[in-house]
Amino acid sequence: MSAIRLLVLGAVRRHGRAHGYQVRNDLEYWGAHEWSNAKPGSIYHALKQMARQGLLHAHEIAPSTAGGPPRTEYELTEQGTEEYFTLLREALVTYDQRGDMKTAAIGFMVDLPRAEAVALLKERTRRIDAWRSSVTEHYVPEEGPERLGHIGEIMNMWVHTADSEAAWTHGLVERLETGAYTFTGEGDPFVGVLAEDEENPYATGERHPEDDR
Repeated sequence: MSAIRLLVLGAVRRHGRAHGYQVRNDLEYWGAHEWSNAKPGSIYHALKQMARQGLLHAHEIAPSTAGGPPRTEYELTEQGTEEYFTLLREALVTYDQRGDMKTAAIGFMVDLPRAEAVALLKERTRRIDAWRSSVTEHYVPEEGPERLGHIGEIMNMWVHTADSEAAWTHGLVERLETGAYTFTGEGDPFVGVLAEDEENPYATGERHPEDDR
């Protein structure tokens, strides 16, 4: 799975239609450039690639305020919407993936109905428990890692990571089941995106040739 695809599709979907710099600005506002590979070049590349793949529709509009060629605005196609929700659902149930994928999935989970998000997170814990059981067939945490030499520290790390993931996921499920946050169909959602001319306090300020497109 690709975090940049999920992030870009999610950012475009938040706006309905968005040009590339808006997407970049939102991802920097969310800090995605710090915890994922969402750098300017990869964002603009992803937009163009997914437009070619039929996931985004590219609209050419009036030239940018900076002059030059017409600015392009992107909008999710039906196929793009399907891809977005497929990536989101897979990311919520799959625990053994990169941190950027998990982070993006939590950021977009409210795009699902609450009951579905809860069900997916419970499936996540079931998979964590199943994986932990397979590891503890060979490694018993209570006996400590030393009996396997220093290699035992690897399995010890894996088990502790799984336990931490499970505890965090259980806590999130409990909060969601008691009504935390606003999910799709429940009212006005938390928007979390910047208006066209709104200043981004977290912008890197790094210029890219595609910013004006």
